[in-house]
Amino acid sequence: MFTVDEYMGSIKADLEKESALLIGNLKNVFTYKFASGTDLLEFVPSIEPTRFEVSIRMFSMDKDGSEVFNEANDTAIFAGSEEVLPETAYYHVNDEQLDEFFDFYEQNEEELMPQEQQAFADWFRECWEAAGGESLKLPSYFAFHDEAKSYDLKNRRWVDDEEKWT
Repeated sequence: MFTVDEYMGSIKADLEKESALLIGNLKNVFTYKFASGTDLLEFVPSIEPTRFEVSIRMFSMDKDGSEVFNEANDTAIFAGSEEVLPETAYYHVNDEQLDEFFDFYEQNEEELMPQEQQAFADWFRECWEAAGGESLKLPSYFAFHDEAKSYDLKNRRWVDDEEKWT
């Protein structure tokens, strides 16, 4: 039998195992010289719920919500996107229990989804801070794809995306 607390505790424990890798990759990213058109950094997780895997990609963005690219091909500056966490498992369930798990998830989805998002955002923020993210001059956000809110990493709060782009 699955419970919300067990599921969330397991996600947090599995994410914690990947903290050193993420922190190291973020430390490397924080040494980049970002292109002059970069107004903010957006860190976007890609979650594969049927495989229980997550990867995270960083995007250099302008205030219009467009990705900044290195059109001059200057290797001394960074623009575009880069993976900061390769696909990694965030939950483990036996194959024999998959149907039972997905039934549990469907019945509890409204409670689980916001808790999952907060768990991912909190873990990422902790790694971002441990890597020295507070020293970045650029505003930085953790944003789920197709959501209308982002987690402001410097101010530790969820913001409406309209606020992020103004």
